[in-house]
Amino acid sequence: MDEFSRIETFFAPLAAAAGLSLKDDAAILAPPPGRELVFTVDQMLETVHFFPDDDPALIARKLLRRNLSDLAAMGAVPLGYLLTTALPKRVDEAWLEAFAKGLGQDQATFGIGLLGGDSSSSRADIALSATLIGHVAPGQALRRSGAGAGDGIFVTGTIGDGALGLEVRRGKLQDPTGFLRRRSVLPDPRVGLELAGIVNAAIDISDGLVQDLGHLCRAGGLRAVINAREVPASPEAAALGDDALELRLTGGDDYELLLAVPPENEAALRAACGAVPVTRIGTFQPGAGVVVLGADGEPMALSGAGWKHF
Repeated sequence: MDEFSRIETFFAPLAAAAGLSLKDDAAILAPPPGRELVFTVDQMLETVHFFPDDDPALIARKLLRRNLSDLAAMGAVPLGYLLTTALPKRVDEAWLEAFAKGLGQDQATFGIGLLGGDSSSSRADIALSATLIGHVAPGQALRRSGAGAGDGIFVTGTIGDGALGLEVRRGKLQDPTGFLRRRSVLPDPRVGLELAGIVNAAIDISDGLVQDLGHLCRAGGLRAVINAREVPASPEAAALGDDALELRLTGGDDYELLLAVPPENEAALRAACGAVPVTRIGTFQPGAGVVVLGADGEPMALSGAGWKHF
């Protein structure tokens, strides 16, 4: 099956109306009236972001969800996406069918459609990329740069499950319930939270809590002080004890939201998050850098802040 047959068989059925059944050179997308468009792109590479024997459906869903998490951090409503694939000859039709099924499943979950993309061959590993498009009210996008001294530092969900799940998949940790493994391969992007006017700054936690908090600090010209014991842990992560604490703080792959919230907006934040758990873990202060306080109230010495590719 050549690339054109692959597109027609597996990807054209996923096309949104603006994608023109993937039969033209480009999509024609009209933004919702009175809205600004928000764009983000993430790639996933075999042996870097997923294992060669991973379920193609879960690879597809994580590819979308990593990008959806970026839109959530900007306060954007998802609209559609572009997809590029570079696949070696060993990728067969069964793999493509499962991959397309995963895309379709999360398209239905998050209300998005495929707008177009590109398909190429690869001489070695699988390379995937998705560009997600969302929309926000003018001037209402959440940014990294708005935190103020005295703002509380909040996170959604639990922190560290993704990184711990990767260690489970590497055979280095036990995971009797399978929860950590599941969180590693299928994060839960916090799309749909209406946080404009409540949150001063936001970022999604993809490269590690400490590292991503540092991005907010640099963007706002502030220091962050957090309490390690306040960082929320799932029961499965908590069961691993203090030995897992540094990895939870720096490992990344959480795709939760990290937020700067004025004290007077805390009640509004909790109401806006609804059933999504949200926890205060510290405070922004004048200064620079990130300070993590341990159980003894003293700064912890961490071996690193988060994931780095280089």
